[in-house]
Amino acid sequence: MNPCGVYANHNVRLAKINVYGFDYDYTLAHYTPALQCIIYDLARNHLVEEHRYPDSCLNFQYDASFPIRGLYYDKKMGYLLKLDLFNSVQPGGCFFGRRRLDEDELESCYPGKHVSAEHIRNLVPLMDLFCLSEVCLLADVIQHFVNQKLRFDCTYVYEDVQKCIKYIHTSGNLHREILSNPAKYLQKNETGQAQNWRDLFEVVIALSDKPNFYHSQRPFRAYHHKKDVLLFTKVESFEPHGVYYHGCLKDFAEITKWKGSEVLYFGDHLFSDLRGPAQAGWHTAAVIRELEREISTQNETEYRFQQARYNKLKEVLGKFHGRSAAITKEENNILGELRELRSKSRQAMKEMFNTNFGSTFLTDTGKESAFAYNVQRYADIYTSRLENFLFISSDAWLFSPLNVKILPHHIKVFPAEKEGGQLTIQ
Repeated sequence: MNPCGVYANHNVRLAKINVYGFDYDYTLAHYTPALQCIIYDLARNHLVEEHRYPDSCLNFQYDASFPIRGLYYDKKMGYLLKLDLFNSVQPGGCFFGRRRLDEDELESCYPGKHVSAEHIRNLVPLMDLFCLSEVCLLADVIQHFVNQKLRFDCTYVYEDVQKCIKYIHTSGNLHREILSNPAKYLQKNETGQAQNWRDLFEVVIALSDKPNFYHSQRPFRAYHHKKDVLLFTKVESFEPHGVYYHGCLKDFAEITKWKGSEVLYFGDHLFSDLRGPAQAGWHTAAVIRELEREISTQNETEYRFQQARYNKLKEVLGKFHGRSAAITKEENNILGELRELRSKSRQAMKEMFNTNFGSTFLTDTGKESAFAYNVQRYADIYTSRLENFLFISSDAWLFSPLNVKILPHHIKVFPAEKEGGQLTIQ
């Protein structure tokens, strides 16, 4: 599979698309790993300075190896969870602070390792790339409180961390930090450069307050670039090269006269960016940077071998358990060995992505993750970066492949050629 491919969950005919819209962060603009570090540092400092958390928290450092996108935080229990599409917790995918819960602990908290419909209201999705620093800070604070034997409420910890993350964005602190050193935080990309970025867009909207933009009644306000002020006059049309603040989808549709079926909107956040447009009848495209690494890993011979071995072991074990005859002691010993081999293959595949949570798109058992499920729900098409569309005709018809169990970029695994062309189980 092509790491830079464009994949379709639903058929989209680009010849019918007349309007292309784009989110900014992690869609048009992509950031270096240094951004996660500065978000973490600024939020950590604010947590200590304004929320009076212990000064010892200032020693925390962002750990890029810990989180992945698409996790959930249980506000009641304080757990970080990786779920599948059925809201079942991935084995080994539940952390309290930095400690992984064992199987017995997981079963006692979530019977059957499933999050009930009643309990699901306690979960907060952490779906965008800005959440990586938030996940890490949550885990570090909880682990520190546990180590220091401090009593705390898991909901309050989440609310405080979330307030700090929000503050560094709304206060302008993060913005000023990025502007102070763009080369440090922004990935340079000369593709499609123009002398003035506003020449590339018919309409530019700032501070739209997504996802509220899609269902609010907030009016647009025009921005006067030279005076650096918002005007008081009612916005009844969008002027060329103009910049507008706030607004709502209802007014946007009335002013532009664009029909939803002719609009394709790109974004990275499945809920804030894409759920609203999808519900409004727009076509949607998700930009998912992790896709390149995920597919590259899937393409590796070792991964294909481990996945094929895992699937074969799963098939053999299923046939054993499907028999009506009683299992002998010798057969039971063999079953134990097969389960151990299956567990080793599962762990090997997981560690190729992330040692704590595994793949962003798959659970360790090969099921669709909750993140992947939401990609299916809210994105007609998805890719790793916008530049990938340069290799596709503007008249192309993007088809969803038939008989796809998970997402279109997932490969169909055949036995890998290893050890003389044979798939061996040993």
